Amino acid sequence: MAVRLLSHELSDLCLGKPALRSLSVTSTIAEALEVLKTSDDNFVSVWSCDHKAKTSSGFESAAVFCDNYDDDDCRCVGKVCMVDVICYLCKDENLVSPSVALKEPVSVLLPKIPGLVLHVEPSCSLLNAIDLILEGAQNLVVPIKTKLSNKRKQHQKPSPTVTVHKGREFCWLTQEDVIRFLLSSIGLFSPVPAFSIDTLGIISSEILTIEYHSPASAAIGAISRTLVDQTSVAVVDSEGCLIGEISPFTLACCDETVAAAVKTLSSGDLMAYIDCGGPPEDLVRVVSSRLKERNLNGMLEHFSMSMSCGGFSSSSSDEESMAASPLPRSGRYSRSMSYSARMVRRAEAIVCHPKSSLVAVMIQAISHRVNYVWVIEDDCSLVGIVTFSDMLKVFREHLETIA
Repeated sequence: MAVRLLSHELSDLCLGKPALRSLSVTSTIAEALEVLKTSDDNFVSVWSCDHKAKTSSGFESAAVFCDNYDDDDCRCVGKVCMVDVICYLCKDENLVSPSVALKEPVSVLLPKIPGLVLHVEPSCSLLNAIDLILEGAQNLVVPIKTKLSNKRKQHQKPSPTVTVHKGREFCWLTQEDVIRFLLSSIGLFSPVPAFSIDTLGIISSEILTIEYHSPASAAIGAISRTLVDQTSVAVVDSEGCLIGEISPFTLACCDETVAAAVKTLSSGDLMAYIDCGGPPEDLVRVVSSRLKERNLNGMLEHFSMSMSCGGFSSSSSDEESMAASPLPRSGRYSRSMSYSARMVRRAEAIVCHPKSSLVAVMIQAISHRVNYVWVIEDDCSLVGIVTFSDMLKVFREHLETIA
């Protein structure tokens, strides 16, 4: 069984993965927003090509559709999500005129950190993939082996935002994909999964926090960093007890006007604003009033237009009404909601205790679609955080013994 696990290639993990939706690196941020608002995925891949991208109908587009070019002609150079746009719009100059800021190329959103997105072959081994992730890769771009047949090309045009290169589509693998795969063979690692995270020494104290009453704007830099680290900003009280979080995973389910809330509200109020039930009407009024006070007329107009288009979301916590209809995004639009593809989350933090077992924390993180779990004591004092990366280090060490 152990040998079989080690023999797996990335193509085995790609089964059933959807083809990447993508943008050209020359697309505008506004075009990226349009794709994000109609996608089931929080992220969209950004591609750099040496030739003009064209859709299947032949018109120039923000999409990437290529044929008869060398592999090096088209490369995925990064990914963007709504959080990138929100943090970008939080800059003072962009709040003054967001309509102008959104005309900038999407490349300005890409972090200047090499290796976050890497191309790998389908034959890449599971061990090599884990090593790449532990070295800092967030997403592994993998060609989908099945080529598009000529008959399919004739009768099924690819989506204008799906990357097609030499008849091949691409998907990507994440830390969560690898953790899920390892969980399916968890018995091979016995007794390690039953050990507590404290015993395994994988609780990290390197965390970013902000006090509940502090301005949310003070956390903008931390939010950008946690997006790269795939963690979150802990919101604590004056005694260091965990109250909640400002999570990129939650912000990714909002729209770009949340930048106005980040710049005008406290951390505690921002948590309420981005909660999956939608922002309370009183906080919407507070944001509008403070934008007006600061003469941020460009964002005020953008914000007001967004509110008027969708109306106020109910701030009721009635569980029955929430279950009866799809959860709205914290912004004023909704998009297709597949639980398997995305999960709109509350600002409530996912927690465990130092004596929680590794397998329990794995399941907890996967079930809530996050890459980390906060570790607290019984009095809610914050101890640290456990991430998928920490878990992968444990499994990688164990795989060394059976390799």
